[in-house]
Amino acid sequence: MQRLVDESEIVIDRPKGSRHPKFPETIYIIDYGYLKNTGSSDGMDIDVYVGSKKNREVCAVAITVDFVKRDSEIKVLIDCTDEEIEKIQNQLGSYETAVGLIIRKGENIAHDNFRI
Repeated sequence: MQRLVDESEIVIDRPKGSRHPKFPETIYIIDYGYLKNTGSSDGMDIDVYVGSKKNREVCAVAITVDFVKRDSEIKVLIDCTDEEIEKIQNQLGSYETAVGLIIRKGENIAHDNFRI
């Protein structure tokens, strides 16, 4: 992931405080965008959350499952503080139609609350 981030342009198309275009009740709590010229399972570029640190370091990934779209994706967290990661996890856990799990860099991916 770090190599993709290092070799890609980060585009922020939904800055912190903006609203989701289809779900205006959802407000982005962290800058959100994508890695230009990459690919994801939804046919779009890889999504990223970009926090307040300024070193372009991948700190975690979020695995999401959307029951409405019936898909899953990964989202890369870049330059996020522990507090920002917690905010993202809380927001991902607040949806009725989707779930998300954040795996921090270097963390063991076995979680009691994530079952296949």
